[in-house]
Amino acid sequence: MRSNILSVMFVGLLLVGCNSTKQSGNDLAVSNPIETSINLTQVTNDKAPVTINPGRFTQETVTYRLPRVVQGTYSVSNFGNYIDDFKAYDYKGNEMPVERTDKNTWTITGAKKLDKITYWVNDTFDIEEVGGIGQEQPFSPSGTNIDPPKNYVLNLHGFIGYFDSLKNSQYKLDVVAPSDLVRSSALQTVDTKISDDGKTTTTSYYATRYFDITDNPMFYGDLDVEEFMVGDIKIVLSVYSPNKVHSASSLKETVYKMMQAQKTYLGDINSTPRYDIYLYLAENKAESPKGFGALEHHTSTVVVLQEDMSPEALAESMTDVVSHEFFHIVTPLSVHSEDVHYFDYNTPTFSKHLWMYEGVTEYFATHFQVNQGLVDTDDFYYKLMVKIMMSQTMNDAMSFTIMSENVLKEPYKSEYLNVYQKGALIGMCIDIMMREESNGQRGILSLMKELSNKYGKNKPFEDDKLIDEIVAMTYPSLGKFFKTHVIGDLPINYNTYLNKVGLEIGVGRVETNYVMNGNEIILAGNPKTGDIFFSDLVKDNSFWSDNGVLPNDIIKSINGTPLTVNNADQLLQGVFMWEPGMDVQVVLNRAGEEVVLKTITTKSYTTGSGILEKADATQAQKDLKQAWLKG
Repeated sequence: MRSNILSVMFVGLLLVGCNSTKQSGNDLAVSNPIETSINLTQVTNDKAPVTINPGRFTQETVTYRLPRVVQGTYSVSNFGNYIDDFKAYDYKGNEMPVERTDKNTWTITGAKKLDKITYWVNDTFDIEEVGGIGQEQPFSPSGTNIDPPKNYVLNLHGFIGYFDSLKNSQYKLDVVAPSDLVRSSALQTVDTKISDDGKTTTTSYYATRYFDITDNPMFYGDLDVEEFMVGDIKIVLSVYSPNKVHSASSLKETVYKMMQAQKTYLGDINSTPRYDIYLYLAENKAESPKGFGALEHHTSTVVVLQEDMSPEALAESMTDVVSHEFFHIVTPLSVHSEDVHYFDYNTPTFSKHLWMYEGVTEYFATHFQVNQGLVDTDDFYYKLMVKIMMSQTMNDAMSFTIMSENVLKEPYKSEYLNVYQKGALIGMCIDIMMREESNGQRGILSLMKELSNKYGKNKPFEDDKLIDEIVAMTYPSLGKFFKTHVIGDLPINYNTYLNKVGLEIGVGRVETNYVMNGNEIILAGNPKTGDIFFSDLVKDNSFWSDNGVLPNDIIKSINGTPLTVNNADQLLQGVFMWEPGMDVQVVLNRAGEEVVLKTITTKSYTTGSGILEKADATQAQKDLKQAWLKG
């Protein structure tokens, strides 16, 4: 506690010292924090004004940029597209000439006279397009929202840019906002001032460099916030639910249970003392964000999900999505390449190792749930089988390292989502191989611990040397696997690795969900009438079949909400997320007669490909499986 207090005091003194130095004549930009301001009390047409005061430049020309790409997205965002009315002013208040050299870059000549720049920021949520992931627009969790007076999603890389010549400068950020707004931020607060009439509060934050600006999102607005401890980690859960459907308090137990399990799973891997979760729940409206998921930061994550999800579906999504982001504290926080450590927001280069950054992280987010008893083995096998099937719908004969290094370009760009499918399966194969080679004593988690100890937050690895280092730290069999299936482009025969633990991919009675049998959807639509109905496949879906549903039954409503072409995506996503034990009501039209199905969901099964126990598994294979699942 004392060290935290001293830290805040030190920063405050540092900033006061800087200000007093500027007053005495030392106002050089290289010597002082860049003073920035976002004013949420002057929002107009969902645009917020921003002011940037860098101090005095000694060169004639300076360049200011908003990020083209931000860390963790592996796609082009072009945040400069959301900037309007960019202006530069000299010390006499006169407007200066500015040249916009590309979508994200402004060049100012005569910069020795530059006093400040100003511009307006449009939010990104309002103008996202459906299917925007991979397009040149921000993925929702990396985007911005300006919706007075209810909500402001301040991913600061969408508001604050950087000067090429001042990349390592400190930042002082003032956020001016109505005093009645709840504010949530992990960025260090150094001062708070309330206006004389009490209506406006200016909160001053401090960042050691531009990276800390991009790495510390904020929420302002009508928020519900819960703070609680998980071991020695302070969790701050901030939720915006526009219609108060969900709350931080209703999600607290889910998040606590999940993060407690994650902390136990990680063991002695160093973690953060504080972790912030910012959850934005989107309404089903045209101006709502379209990209659901989350974006990791070193000590926080921004999550965007749908507000009309059931409590059970939201809890499952939070466990799957947020656990993935939290596991990023292992990689790339503790284990990362020079491309990550020295990230260029305008012309980034990418590491070869998305199989590790995203794939191994996704594997951890799946594996920890069975390891810690949050799901049973059937659930775990089902999730792995879904990843196998999904990966095989993509280009399964593509080098993962080449794809990773060229992820912004086609044909590799279109294969990015495979990092969460095949990337996780690569992690599974490495885990099983290491368990086999070590008689159950080592796995991919222990490997990541060793890499964390070797490198850590402040020491990047050389990209081209990582795989050789991993092989040297482990076993020659991993070298062959990497050469063949990760660097090489030969598809993985997953049975080779599953057989080692007494499992196999076979045809039998396998778990499925309430919308699909394996990878086949059990619903169809009539484009002329707009009706959505069950196909013949429903006969092999145990839940619907056991409840008497027949082929050609038209779905009229689900849990009281009429099913239409306009809301089918959203409503059926909710059905996809159903969990056993939920009360549901589905109204059907069967040949003109209304049929009302009121029941409690049970696990659903179908006949298809799945991961099954081998009837002839040896005791050694069973022991290795136990070490893999629970070790």
